[in-house]
Amino acid sequence: MNKVQNQYYYHFLNEVSTELASIARELENSVFTSPRTMLTHSRVFVEGVVQRVLQIENISDLGCEGLKDRLYLLKANALVTEEQLTALHQVRKLGNEASHQTRPFRFLEALMAWESLYIVIKWFVEVYGSPTIKVPAYQEPAIESDNNYDIQELEFRLKELKDRLVDRFQALTEMDEEENPSNIDDEPVHLPGETIVRTISYKDKSMDIPYFLRDAFLLPQRFENSERFMIALGGAQQARIMSELPLKLDGISSHVKRFNETNEQAMFDDLAIFIEQERTRRKIVKERPGELFLFFRAEYIIITERLAAIPLTEEYFVGFPNFLRQMKEDGIEYVGQLPQELLILAKYDRVGIGTVEKLFRQLQGNG
Repeated sequence: MNKVQNQYYYHFLNEVSTELASIARELENSVFTSPRTMLTHSRVFVEGVVQRVLQIENISDLGCEGLKDRLYLLKANALVTEEQLTALHQVRKLGNEASHQTRPFRFLEALMAWESLYIVIKWFVEVYGSPTIKVPAYQEPAIESDNNYDIQELEFRLKELKDRLVDRFQALTEMDEEENPSNIDDEPVHLPGETIVRTISYKDKSMDIPYFLRDAFLLPQRFENSERFMIALGGAQQARIMSELPLKLDGISSHVKRFNETNEQAMFDDLAIFIEQERTRRKIVKERPGELFLFFRAEYIIITERLAAIPLTEEYFVGFPNFLRQMKEDGIEYVGQLPQELLILAKYDRVGIGTVEKLFRQLQGNG
């Protein structure tokens, strides 16, 4: 979609309502980045339009329990055509599903809502807006791809490709004329974020560190068998973030007291698990763009609008009142305010990983 001076498609709504125009702008931005967000807020947008129409028509919505009842009011008063009513209901239904269901929502569904919104907005502007406003022809929302390399990763990629090219020429030079160049194996092509930037080893084993984890925070609670060791190393400024780790972990225990090679081995093994879990999380996030997650080790929960609104009280979560009290003191009062990485909550007084896991299980039950 061509935009003039970066204007969003529904900028003309500002003449009717700046609030509706602002929501429409965010809806356009979220079609291809967060289908769930787009669908949820499309319903909010439609609710605003319908309530405004009822106010203009001086029709009371007393007794209406929700958007569905208000749409029946529009129909009963012959304010919409069947096409317009169908469009309104489609946005309502898709929005309700996005608010309550944890399933992945597709770009196709967001595009269906976008098309229905056009019908709704065209009706609203032409009937209730200024006669000077002209609704432009329908256009698809702009596609803005974020599947690109970060500039620093691109530098890594270019160096990697250059080194590979040098190695290839060297290998070809050393080959006998009778050998077939096609026998040389090609290096794997890494997707954005997956470029290998470091290789960390311990004794005779090694693991590759992808670009997206280059500065990852190494939360000690994520290291199940070496948590205390990681805390001690963090205090010595040795293992707080991935880029702080040495290329060889052999001897890293010398930086702290009362730890040895056994702890180094456990740390290396936990680091391998951490990397695999992060790869899994990244894959999930990329497969379900725009979703909100809560992670506990290798498991996750999708945060719906309904779940986000559940208060963190003993009515919903039982067995750890002290934990709930401490979170409330920090301003964490609803599920939607919880940190994405739940293990961070183990920082609280007399709250261990077991308590955090109990919270996670109860969140699963409430979901």
